Amino acid sequence: MWWLEAGGKGDGEIKEVREMFMNGAIARNSLVPLQLNKEHSTRIEEEVRRIKKEHPEDDGAIENDRVKGYLKVTRAFGAGFLKQTNLIVSNICVLFLSLCFCYQPKWNDALLEMFRIDYIGTSPYITCSPSLCHHKLTSRDKFLILSSDGLYEYFSNQEAIFEVESFISAFPEGDPAQHLIQEVLLRAANKYGMDFHELLEIPQGDRRRYHDDISLIVISLEGRIWRSSM
Repeated sequence: MWWLEAGGKGDGEIKEVREMFMNGAIARNSLVPLQLNKEHSTRIEEEVRRIKKEHPEDDGAIENDRVKGYLKVTRAFGAGFLKQTNLIVSNICVLFLSLCFCYQPKWNDALLEMFRIDYIGTSPYITCSPSLCHHKLTSRDKFLILSSDGLYEYFSNQEAIFEVESFISAFPEGDPAQHLIQEVLLRAANKYGMDFHELLEIPQGDRRRYHDDISLIVISLEGRIWRSSM
């Protein structure tokens, strides 16, 4: 069986896994994660080079492995203070684009002084342009995990698909996405030597020191319907 998971490296890895499967290097009953998109973070050298190329006059475009010293993510809908545009458009277009969070001109100027960055040039530091990958579904594809990077602070690709498979086998109508989030919280609590419920009692803003925010959806490619208890 093949299992799909979003969050990673792109066509090269998919082709490599396909070849391994066809050549028998991967057993036909193995669970194989396919990372469908490259990671959008400063951990990926290609992303770092892109940002530096777009800001050749800014030596501080990447500081401490973060974009302008603030964010590790390199592509996002929000983070308006790291985006700016030199487009000359009508007020209506500016409003529309700002609501879409793709182009947010001069948002950096509207921030409190302590949060402002030294914005050099007009190109965005953080872009909302996605990386695209095409994969033709087959009968071996079982589910798709769409997640922000917070999941992968505590899970590898293989661990994530194992958790989903184990959960849906035990609880066919349960919500595997909710289960994964609960497992992240449990691992975060264990990492910092506290009880699960102790972690939940920490105010959400302060909890960012222990785990990142997580947006997560698990989509069945077999027509399964999962019910959340939230």
